[in-house]
Amino acid sequence: MLARDPSRRGEMTDHDVLIVGGGPTGMTLAAELALAGVDVAIVERRASQELESRRSGGLHARTLEVLDQRGVADRFLAEGQVAQVQGFAYIRLDISDFPSRYNHGLALWQRDFERILAGWVSELAVTIHRGREVTGFAQDETGVDVALSDGRSLQARYLVGCDGARSLIRKEAGIDFAGWDASTSWMIAEVDMSEEPEVGIRPEGGGIGPVDREKGGGPYGVVLRERGVEHGDEPTLQDLRDALVAAYGTDFGAHNPRYLSRFNDMSRQAASYRAGRVLLAGDAAHVHAPLGGQGLNIGVQDAVNLGWKLAQVVAARSPDSLLDTYHAERHPVGARVLRSTMAQVALTGTDERTRALHETMTELLAMDEPRRRIAGMLSGLDIRYVLGGEGHPLLGRRMPDLDLVTADGPRRGFALLHAARPVLLNLGDPGRFDITPWADRVSLVDASYGGPWDLPVIGEVAAPAAVLIRPDGYVAWVGGLTEPGLPDALTTWFGAPIPA
Repeated sequence: MLARDPSRRGEMTDHDVLIVGGGPTGMTLAAELALAGVDVAIVERRASQELESRRSGGLHARTLEVLDQRGVADRFLAEGQVAQVQGFAYIRLDISDFPSRYNHGLALWQRDFERILAGWVSELAVTIHRGREVTGFAQDETGVDVALSDGRSLQARYLVGCDGARSLIRKEAGIDFAGWDASTSWMIAEVDMSEEPEVGIRPEGGGIGPVDREKGGGPYGVVLRERGVEHGDEPTLQDLRDALVAAYGTDFGAHNPRYLSRFNDMSRQAASYRAGRVLLAGDAAHVHAPLGGQGLNIGVQDAVNLGWKLAQVVAARSPDSLLDTYHAERHPVGARVLRSTMAQVALTGTDERTRALHETMTELLAMDEPRRRIAGMLSGLDIRYVLGGEGHPLLGRRMPDLDLVTADGPRRGFALLHAARPVLLNLGDPGRFDITPWADRVSLVDASYGGPWDLPVIGEVAAPAAVLIRPDGYVAWVGGLTEPGLPDALTTWFGAPIPA
């Protein structure tokens, strides 16, 4: 790690927060910080937002909810295809009975997701330093000096590594990346084919499908599980043809590859998501096999958990220790995903014993209770952060998107979060609560709601009198006027009250 230049200490920072990596996680984090009024910038090695391939292809229910909380979900829905995308080891899981406006997923390639996301971020006036890479950094108790590949340097109060599985930021910060080495690998490609291929998913996973789902036909996307583990990083067209022959008995005349690469099931997680003024999110914090399509989705949700907390600290409304709750809440989610994907890889073996186990799991997941539990995990709709004690079942869970009635007319619950501000939602007599000491940062909304309170996986819960909703959409306090704890919750999450 570099030594921090003492001559720059005390200077005005170039940015409050510098994000390394402009993929889905980095762009989402930048949007969250910009909405909160933070001076944020991204360092991105690509000269444009273009990707060389389609990459991942699905948004899960909770990700769609998160986008809806910011009022931008329709942008993505307009270009994707609503579908039941949940699957565990390629066992399809229908979530159409889940109590969510998004009781489905969205088929949308990552390259399209990034393009739409970048359009939103551009509206928020986020600075993007393109065509540059970070070569090193140094931090102390006041900030971080960041060296760039073009010889320039930037200074920030906080640095966030969203720079992928090989994260330089993680390595330079000295954060251990513990876990398991790869046990298998897959080849991924986009190619033309002279013969019409066998379209569909293979029993061991992967398969062939059109890149353009609506038009059909070529070019085709190919994902094939490879034999053995040791493979070079860059496959050739001949490697792809050989793999096709091994799987299908023919290579379908594969030619003109637009993209060829490999990925594997290495499963590793950062021991800590924070080292001083340096934080990690997305693939920089956790890598795993892509089964279940969770990588992009949990990266976006990492960003939404971290963004408002970092904004609170930058604005000096909350102590630096608030950032420790980011690791405390998101590290268990990442660990759970690692275990889930490892189990899925184990279920996709080609031997008869593994196939028998897969058939048994298929039967099990056809039952409602197991299906709801696994689908709730994969979709992100079942997350419950530990916010102190058991309390009401809503505590620590996502706030459902209710159809509320307010003095200004009907409003959806998620609309209250468009500005990325916390909300105290009073569902009793109007004017019961006085949160004047926090009025500069917390919105108070009086509303009524007469319908059921139904949560994914756990079902219907008792209607609360009031809820304190964090900017990420999770409930930080549940209670009534006479119940204790609201001032403590407001102070814990949103800083000390302003003296009268």
